[in-house]
Amino acid sequence: MKSIILDGYSINPGDLSWAPIEKIGDFYNYDRSEDDQIITRIGDNDGIFVSQCQITREIIEHCPNLKFIGVTATGYNHVDIQAAKEHGIAVCHVPAYSTEAVAQHTFALILELTNLAGRYNAAIQKGRWYESKDFTFDEGALTLLDGKTLGIIGYGNIGKRVARIAEAFGMKINVYSRDREAVMNSDFITLHCPLTSENEEFVDRNFISQLKDGAILINTARGALINEEDLAAALKSGKLAAAALDVIAIEPPVKPHPLIGLPNCILTPHIAWMPRETRQRVIDICADNLQSFLEGGKLNRIV
Repeated sequence: MKSIILDGYSINPGDLSWAPIEKIGDFYNYDRSEDDQIITRIGDNDGIFVSQCQITREIIEHCPNLKFIGVTATGYNHVDIQAAKEHGIAVCHVPAYSTEAVAQHTFALILELTNLAGRYNAAIQKGRWYESKDFTFDEGALTLLDGKTLGIIGYGNIGKRVARIAEAFGMKINVYSRDREAVMNSDFITLHCPLTSENEEFVDRNFISQLKDGAILINTARGALINEEDLAAALKSGKLAAAALDVIAIEPPVKPHPLIGLPNCILTPHIAWMPRETRQRVIDICADNLQSFLEGGKLNRIV
């Protein structure tokens, strides 16, 4: 079995080994592939792994030897599933690999907004503590999570894991699918739902207007769930106290981005899923998927 990965850098920038896949057959890693390189690179390979590259019908039709597509993530909307099915190509993905990682990052963002660790450290590095007349100094008020309400939109594996962590902090949990009104009046709202054509940009001016004044919005799900111009306006006006996002609609961002540079908006570059242990799990599951395919199995098969 000859296989390649078209865009392996985000999964393995060099700190892990591809050995689990290399043991199965000939394998080559491309860190990145441009659209016009994909067909040539696939060539006569039997299988490919793909993270974000678009695998279109045209690509599939120009690669007659292709038998296996391994998506290195849970979502697979960048692969033409119907074309793969028509050409008898197996497609596998990696489900539920990042539940703990995304839940952890959700609270990393929440805690940065409530405890301001980064802000205080930055002030200390600039010499503020040296100059203090007291044993401490004030660089912004901290917020206690105990007793606050957390509204969760999307109560799957990640949403439930976030709820468990929140309860440990003494927060009260409101779930959108059970009590929309309670969620809209929550102190914090966190998004954990998949992106669909029906909910794209559902967090818009109208939605935000129904939220509690001074609420805080967290998004570690999909960037396109939010109308970013409307969110920026709400942050500037004070309707929302703050937002913390790990995802935006277009990644990397296009200048000028409405949320970059706002003092009450924290951004991280789509890293919630990226702990080393989680990326190792992706490689291991991809190897298991390929081995299962070769043995006639259907582990994590979409097609």
